[in-house]
Amino acid sequence: MTQSPDVPTSVRQLAADLAAPRPMRRGSVSIRSVKCHKPGCPCVERPEARHGPYVSLVRVVGGRTQSRWVAPDQVDVLRRQVEAGQLFRKQVEKFWEACEKWADAELDAPEAAPHEGAEKGGSRKRSRRRSSKRSKSS
Repeated sequence: MTQSPDVPTSVRQLAADLAAPRPMRRGSVSIRSVKCHKPGCPCVERPEARHGPYVSLVRVVGGRTQSRWVAPDQVDVLRRQVEAGQLFRKQVEKFWEACEKWADAELDAPEAAPHEGAEKGGSRKRSRRRSSKRSKSS
């Protein structure tokens, strides 16, 4: 982004925050324990005996749900990445809002007002398209 004096400080700061690289992800963390339904397995009768925990990253891509299995010892890293992605989305929204306020201020500025001396209908009419000279019956 260029360092123009016209760019509001808030917009410049938000742009700098967005430009800071960091590992992030879209989606959510899912942790599950499951029953296997094998005869004689204690997981069927006792919830504390269920298998797991199974950790996955779940997200929607192109209208379809995708899951990626992750090792249980990586849950903290995965959660930090998802939280960083959520923070990034919030920062993008704040950036949009700041840019729209800036754009509104440009529209409301006196030099953006229409000229009072402009006359209505001052531009020339466009010529109408003419049909070809060939006969329509051929």
